[in-house]
Amino acid sequence: MNRLIFIFVLSLSSISLAQIDSEKLPFFEIEEYPETYNSNLIMARMIDGLGFRYYWTTEGLRDIDLAYKASDSGRTAGETINHLYGLSRFIRNSVLENNKDVNKEELSFQEKRKRTLMNLKIVSDTFKNAEETFKFEDTSVPFWNIINGPISDALWHCGQVVMLRRASGNPFNSKVSVFSGKVKK
Repeated sequence: MNRLIFIFVLSLSSISLAQIDSEKLPFFEIEEYPETYNSNLIMARMIDGLGFRYYWTTEGLRDIDLAYKASDSGRTAGETINHLYGLSRFIRNSVLENNKDVNKEELSFQEKRKRTLMNLKIVSDTFKNAEETFKFEDTSVPFWNIINGPISDALWHCGQVVMLRRASGNPFNSKVSVFSGKVKK
């Protein structure tokens, strides 16, 4: 009996630690919007919106959700998350001259999730903290293609993961407002 109680308490502790770690990741909510508009802040907000959607798309996914796919020819949610990590790397590595994500290791789902969010946060912060207008023409590929390519593709794939998690019995948190970037209390 004592052993069962110990295992139960240990399990609860692990769940609590996972939740605490999850809360430290960026994009739990989107920060208040700035008073001014400029190209840097508009791009940062686009990335923040993607980060917020990704955070909640992937929050609380179970192994069964990651393995789920809608058809034999489709990707699993886990494979789609791998692709999303790759898109976040492409965005970061195309925008930043230095501080690139050069990881080649195989990552767990939680580590991929964290690195994807951190890649987006680093890019967003780069735009927000730039003292001058970001030189969009100096990216490694035309910046227009970054918008209609990996940024738009990542938004699309977040929607796919939401659909897959719903189909596997684990729907998107209904308290999340993608309109406001906040979580309803």
